[in-house]
Amino acid sequence: MGEETKPATESHDPSVPEAWSAFMRQGWGDRELDLPAHPITPYAAARRARLADAFPGERLVIPAGGYKVRSYDTDYRFRPDTAHTYFTGNQTSDAVLVIEPDGSSVLYARPRSSRETDEFFRDRVYGELWAGRRPSSREISDSLGIEVRHVDQLEDTLRGGVKTRVLRGRSSYVDGLVAPDETLDADFARVASEMRLVKDDWEVAQLQEACDITAFGFEDSVREWPRVLEFGERWIEGTFFRRARAMGNDIGYDSIVGGGSHATTLHWIDNTGPITPGTMVLLDMGVEGRNLYTADVTRTLPVSGTYTPLQRDLYDLVHRAQEAGIAAVRPGAAFRAAHHAAVEVLAHGLGDMGLLPVSVEEALDENSKVYSRWTLHGVSHMLGLDVHDCGAASKEAYTEGTLAENMVLTVEPGLYFQEDDLLVPEELRGIGIRIEDDILVRPEGAQNLSASLPRTSGDVEAWMGSLIP
Repeated sequence: MGEETKPATESHDPSVPEAWSAFMRQGWGDRELDLPAHPITPYAAARRARLADAFPGERLVIPAGGYKVRSYDTDYRFRPDTAHTYFTGNQTSDAVLVIEPDGSSVLYARPRSSRETDEFFRDRVYGELWAGRRPSSREISDSLGIEVRHVDQLEDTLRGGVKTRVLRGRSSYVDGLVAPDETLDADFARVASEMRLVKDDWEVAQLQEACDITAFGFEDSVREWPRVLEFGERWIEGTFFRRARAMGNDIGYDSIVGGGSHATTLHWIDNTGPITPGTMVLLDMGVEGRNLYTADVTRTLPVSGTYTPLQRDLYDLVHRAQEAGIAAVRPGAAFRAAHHAAVEVLAHGLGDMGLLPVSVEEALDENSKVYSRWTLHGVSHMLGLDVHDCGAASKEAYTEGTLAENMVLTVEPGLYFQEDDLLVPEELRGIGIRIEDDILVRPEGAQNLSASLPRTSGDVEAWMGSLIP
């Protein structure tokens, strides 16, 4: 981990004689930058203080994580651990936040390498001439408003008998420095996750921005419909990704582009199929903004620009279910209120179609739920820095809890008729429909952050008609 470690090189790299090495260490100007405070700085400081108050007299360790191999000697683009970013704003790799027993915080980071070593021009992972410029310790500190020390000092810091909790699974290096305590560490992960359930105003603005950029990505995709028809699902995936990279950090999750029967596979991310006129295409896509907050939006579009009568009837049923789910979102309501409201509409619709083997009332009973053959998933999940946010929160605080102002969750009912389902009429087989929006809990009820994308069948058709060349 230290500055004197051997640079990460490959077998096909040329040798570096001492003359070259010595020459490379000379004649470089100092490019230290004066950085303003990041807007997240006061929010992150307040979050750290709350976390420290939850575990008084204890040391808390939150790694950012490191690079992950994609193939042999190539890594995926780095994305820091969610909790680490939430409590620091830091997005550099290999950093570790340590909150000390007295509540003070230090960020142990791997800053730009010294020109007194070969790392900056030889190291494929951290070298500036290979991987780009990393910020200096002072730049990180100025930007994030936190004391920064070199990560080489971390091992010495974590020695001793102080009660220590670690967010595990982010860094094998850090995991190896502190003996695990499953009870302590699991409780730490729970609290860190539950703190993210209620968003502050800065987070809400970040999520709104991610939703707005996501809407642009959907519009881009429809504007390129002739190419979509030519190249299929891949073209939509690539088009949306271009917008995500241009205006955000990345996609928040692998885009789901399900043409035809692929829409009945909930997480269809192969995106290798055709887009065929007369069918529908399910698009579940979200932009991750530059501060890592992500949108999560789904629309199911008629490939020909207009729904067939059958497609419209099914789509309108799902839309009514979503409207019922959104209407159930308000402070004090159960987290699952939106789910129950939406699936009640869907179950009655399935009953009207004669598909349920029992009465609607019996199907909706928690000991039955046979309607789920065609709805499959829950209607909501929390949203934030992770697309499925706050996953380590307790059931009591999350899935079995109640909604509070400034929580953000999805409402996403769907109907899925598998192409080999012999219990539905042939004309339904291979049809999948989902409508998903990102909902902010406000005192007066629900605010749809992704409302700029049309949802009713008529509005979708008009929208497509205005965009397709």
